[in-house]
Amino acid sequence: MAETRPFRVLGIQQIAIGGEDKTKLAKFWIDIMGLEKKSEFKSEKENVDEDILSMGKGALAVEIDIMQPIDPNKSPKVHDPKLNHIGLWIDDIQKAVEWLTKQGVRFTPGGIRKGAAGYDVCFIHPKGNEEFPLCSEGVLVELVQAPADVIKALG
Repeated sequence: MAETRPFRVLGIQQIAIGGEDKTKLAKFWIDIMGLEKKSEFKSEKENVDEDILSMGKGALAVEIDIMQPIDPNKSPKVHDPKLNHIGLWIDDIQKAVEWLTKQGVRFTPGGIRKGAAGYDVCFIHPKGNEEFPLCSEGVLVELVQAPADVIKALG
C-alpha cells in the first residue's frame, strides 16, 4: 500500500479547450454561454494564444481557457485534442509533485512554474514511460497551487 497522500485535490480549477481559431470558441463560450473574459495569455514557447474566461464567483470560480496554437504545425498542439487539459486545485503542489513522483507518476518537462493565471502549476503527462509508468491515461492534467481563499472555501 502506498504511503499516506500528503496533499488533497480540492476541486476543478480550469478546463482548457483548444481550437484552430479561438474567435469561434469565444462566440460560443462568451456570446452564447455568457462567460466573462478575465485576461489573455500568449506564449511562443508553449505555442499558445489563449483567453482566460470565468464562470462562478470568488474562490469557487472555475476558469475556462479557450486556446489556439500560434503555429498549428508546431508542438505542443493546444488544439489537438480539443479538450486540451483539466486543471485541479491542489492544497500543496510541492508535496504533491514529490509524492506523485515517488509513486511513479510521469510529469511533463518544465517542473513547477507560474501558469497563465499566475498560480504555480505543473502537468501530469498523459502517457507513461518505462521510468514513470503512471500517467493520466490520455488526458493532460494540470496541478494548480490553490491560494488561501480557495483552500478555505474548498478545504
